[in-house]
Amino acid sequence: MKKFIIATASLVLAGTAAIAQEGTASGAAGGAVTGAIVGGPVGAAVGGIAGAVLGTAIDPPPERVVTYVREQPVPAEPVMVQTEVVVGQPLPQTVVLTPVPEAPAYAYTYVNERRVIVDPQTYTVVQVLD
Repeated sequence: MKKFIIATASLVLAGTAAIAQEGTASGAAGGAVTGAIVGGPVGAAVGGIAGAVLGTAIDPPPERVVTYVREQPVPAEPVMVQTEVVVGQPLPQTVVLTPVPEAPAYAYTYVNERRVIVDPQTYTVVQVLD
C-alpha cells in the first residue's frame, strides 16, 4: 500500500511539475517527490514546503530581458565593488541601476566587468551574464 501511495503521489506531482514552468510550483513538486521517497507522507509535506521556498528564491529573467541587456553598450566608466557578484546576493545600494524598458521588474548594471541583471527593489542579483 505504501508503494502505491508513493507511486501515485509521484505521478501526480510529476504532472504538476510538467505543467509548472518555473518557480514555486516546480520547487514544491520536486521537494514533495523527494520527501515522499525519503520520508513518506510527512517527508512529502516537508519536502514540498522546502522546495517551494527554494523555488521562489531566484527565478531567471525572461529571455527578452537577457537579450536586451546583452545588446546594451558597456559604460565608459567601469564600476567595481569589493564583494563578489553572485546570483541571490544584493549589490551595494550605491551601484547605479538602469531600468529595463517594458520589464519594470528588472534593471541592469555593469559591475566588475560583468553585465548583471538585478531586482531594482532589493538590488538582488538575478543573473550574471558576462
